[in-house]
Amino acid sequence: MKIGIAGGIGSGKSYVCQKIEQRGFEIYDCDRAAKRLIRQSADIRQRLISLIGPEAYEVTTDENGAANYILNKSAVARFLLASESNAKAIDAIVHPAVFKDFEESGLQWMESALMFDSGANSLVDKVIAVVAPKEVRIQRVMARDHISREKVLEWMGRQMDQEEIIKRSDFVIINDGKTNIDEQLNKIIIQCNRLF
Repeated sequence: MKIGIAGGIGSGKSYVCQKIEQRGFEIYDCDRAAKRLIRQSADIRQRLISLIGPEAYEVTTDENGAANYILNKSAVARFLLASESNAKAIDAIVHPAVFKDFEESGLQWMESALMFDSGANSLVDKVIAVVAPKEVRIQRVMARDHISREKVLEWMGRQMDQEEIIKRSDFVIINDGKTNIDEQLNKIIIQCNRLF
């Protein structure tokens, strides 16, 4: 059985994933995989250059004369934020590559901040939503990223609403800093074992 971990910014998905990994399960991190594939895949690189232009990557050469391609984050961000259709065009390149990579990984667990937005939920049997009160989430992100409350709220506004994530998920873990995560995980794992 394949299980997805979903949740908005500041919900504490990473913390819950650490708890799961402590139980011996390896988790596929979609965000980390996307960054790796954008850096390493020649196909993705060529498609992003075709879409955005040559400024999508900075090219350096090593001592042997081999080219090294480094994603130009500012150029990509400008393109991405210019329109919704631009964001969708980038997603159409990156998401299928991540999905293929996940399927080839053979892993049973997947973490994705865009579980439902990207369609990654179609690759798993069950989804666990990691949730926390809005104010807790805001404070976590402000402390972690050293950014303003307004910036956090802007990021949150771009993501699927937490209530919608809960509706679409099979299980919920409350990560408010008070409720016991291990007890919640134990119940979910027992239920999953009964289902499959």
